[in-house]
Amino acid sequence: MRDLAGKAAFITGGASGIGLALGRAFAEAGCRVMLADIEQAALQDVLRSLEGTGFDIRGVVCDVADPASVDAAAETTIAAFGKVHILCNNAGVAGGSGTDDISLASWRWVIDVNLLGVVHGLRAFMPHMRAHGEGGHIVNTASMAGMLAAGMGFSPYAASKFAVVAMSEGLAAELKPHGIGVTVLCPGYVRTRIAEAGRNRQPQYGAHVTSPLGSRAAELVNAGIDPQEVAARVLAAICNGELYAFTHPEMRDLLEERFHAILAAYEKLDGAAQ
Repeated sequence: MRDLAGKAAFITGGASGIGLALGRAFAEAGCRVMLADIEQAALQDVLRSLEGTGFDIRGVVCDVADPASVDAAAETTIAAFGKVHILCNNAGVAGGSGTDDISLASWRWVIDVNLLGVVHGLRAFMPHMRAHGEGGHIVNTASMAGMLAAGMGFSPYAASKFAVVAMSEGLAAELKPHGIGVTVLCPGYVRTRIAEAGRNRQPQYGAHVTSPLGSRAAELVNAGIDPQEVAARVLAAICNGELYAFTHPEMRDLLEERFHAILAAYEKLDGAAQ
């Protein structure tokens, strides 16, 4: 998709952080935008702040962990814009675990939002995107934690993001014949409110508990890059049809360490077979 003008985009986690930056970037490129977020007050504040910009940016309350909520948001968006061409499954939360305190409630919360939230978005929009026949693009927000678990400990966050990467890789091959591209976004630390994700933790998952690892991650997030840099990278990836969108070149060495370890294990296998 090289020309975004006139297209329509749906973005979850759209009231702040990367989601809001994506919404602004798409609007500046000529898109109509629906920002979806579980936090109604924050969403209303954002929409008020955008009044007078001339952008066609709207909002809908949506809990990505609830498939019925996502379906309703999709119906609202399609009714508003007629066709949706860009789907950004961006909403995400972070929850600590570790081997000493495996909270099943936290695991369910993180998996329901970070992984099944992507599934719910795909279920709600993919049939529509295939049916209108104009092509499109799907952006699934993962993380460098979906490429590197080192430093994350035993974490539902890393597990969910690895799954989003794998799902995106498979999805790209399936949707290519339909003219629908796929990008998996794997940023490092970005100045977002993910460290405060517990503020929106749904009641069925119980009270939110911040782990020591989460406290350290919050410091790194606050020192991260601006979400607008991430949004610019995503737009370039969409226009160029790129599967992987990375934002932190300094993390390449860490990736290479992991890949080298994997290849070394295969070399041992080859040696054993000789």
